[in-house]
Amino acid sequence: MGQDAALRPAPSGGGRGAETGRKRVNLNPPIAGETKTSAEGRDHEGLAVVQPEGWRKPKGYANGMAGRGRLVLTGGLIGWDENEVFADGFIPQIEQTLKNVVAVVAAAGGKPEHIARLTWYVKSIATYRASLAELGPVYRRVLGRHYPAMALVEVSDLVEEQALVEIEATAILPD
Repeated sequence: MGQDAALRPAPSGGGRGAETGRKRVNLNPPIAGETKTSAEGRDHEGLAVVQPEGWRKPKGYANGMAGRGRLVLTGGLIGWDENEVFADGFIPQIEQTLKNVVAVVAAAGGKPEHIARLTWYVKSIATYRASLAELGPVYRRVLGRHYPAMALVEVSDLVEEQALVEIEATAILPD
């Protein structure tokens, strides 16, 4: 298949494939740079996990995501509510920040499963590591079991003094 064919929008039909007799037919042609296998694994929302062959599957994130659609880019969101009142503590701020990410994506017409990338900025990597057992349930409560490509970076400070975490998101809403 040529590069031009790989960039054509996927045919309609639910995005997962269709049954024709006993043989399953993939209705999602590969996106440029995507393997046939990962195209077949693309979820119904048009995003596919990109996993290089032979690599161990990551836990709690994806190495890459591919998709087609309208991009939604959030600013750096922090752990305060709509009235700019901060949640108290690291895990509560993460939960509020993730809710804020979902709210911005929803305002553009998207859902959590459209989020393709999260970049986390934390004031303390040690606090993040010490909070992993509490973090998992909070993350799943807000985003479910959707694990986009992620990066996490410790920073010396954030613009808002009380902020302990800041997250940027990229979502791809289906056409």
